[in-house]
Amino acid sequence: MKAATKFIHAGVHPDPSTGAIMTPIFQTSTFVQDGPGKHKGYEYARTQNPTRTQLQNALAAAENGKYGISFGSGLAATDTLMKLFKPGDEILSTNDLYGGTYRLMRKVWENYGLQFRFIEMSDASHISQHVTPTTRMIWIETPTNPLIRIIDIQACAAIAKKAGALLAVDNTFASPYLQNPLDLGADIVMHSATKYIGGHSDVVHGCVITNNKDIADQLYFLQNACGAVPGPQDCFLLLRGLKTLHVRMQRHCENGEKIARFLRQHAKVKKVNWCGFEDHPGYSIAKSQMRGFGGMISFELKDNTVEAAVKVLSSTKIFACAESLGGVESLIGHPATMTHASIPREERIANGLTDSLIRLSVGIEDAEDLIADLNQAIE
Repeated sequence: MKAATKFIHAGVHPDPSTGAIMTPIFQTSTFVQDGPGKHKGYEYARTQNPTRTQLQNALAAAENGKYGISFGSGLAATDTLMKLFKPGDEILSTNDLYGGTYRLMRKVWENYGLQFRFIEMSDASHISQHVTPTTRMIWIETPTNPLIRIIDIQACAAIAKKAGALLAVDNTFASPYLQNPLDLGADIVMHSATKYIGGHSDVVHGCVITNNKDIADQLYFLQNACGAVPGPQDCFLLLRGLKTLHVRMQRHCENGEKIARFLRQHAKVKKVNWCGFEDHPGYSIAKSQMRGFGGMISFELKDNTVEAAVKVLSSTKIFACAESLGGVESLIGHPATMTHASIPREERIANGLTDSLIRLSVGIEDAEDLIADLNQAIE
């Protein structure tokens, strides 16, 4: 089944009781049983909900996986994955990653005995030397947030397998349309489905997809036991968003390329991070493991100060200054003071995240309008 057909149809079916083509919102907290343990597959809405079941099936199909597990947010999904491990276990992570993930790892899970190390992963050969006997998972984002670095998923999968560890990929920036890590050897895929999968900036959601039944069973148990589940209306909105993912991503990619090339020739811009440039260090890997280069861009001003960046963010008319990404509307943000403020400045600077770095989530508006808006703001 091709992607466009899969996103619309796979994993879902018309409601058997009414024939409704769209999955109903089962807004109920519990389900009537004929007797103790005699029910129609649903007992209590934290444990299961028909709307959520349909979404989990659809998300699994989107990532070419067998099992989908939905959560109340992307961080709830990541938090649940951390519960697969025990004190003393080590997670090896990329050093360029979402600030919320860093905060969860360092400020929460280190307190419970998990160990984290953050390293540069653009060169896969660099990763093996950091694997230790206690490494239980390698955690990557590709493209990374916010420096748009590319990590070789297949190479990481081979390293993890040799070490007896799991490979987990945060696929939020690429979406299931542009990249399918399970097909490249990953054990686990995580999404902040708030972003491209939802696509309309109106729902918060997270999900995990895997082909490993043991991992899935543990996650279903934790989903129920810890309760970080989404509501049925959120699931309905995600099902709606998934149906248009392919057409939205095509426009995100088209607009992203136009804006990246515009920024690169701007006299006041020092550097543009976008993996579609042929001289990008990860271009060949991105081209081999992605179907397009996406709509996420970051750039540095020649005036490398927070003040210069804030002036640009405060001057746009179409780009909205806001956190998050992946919606139909274009967003502009300042990682150092917004999405990545939880990372100490010395670590940010060492990893290449400068004070003037600006991150763009390029929407699906008219590209000429977006370019004009950025130009007047930078000028």
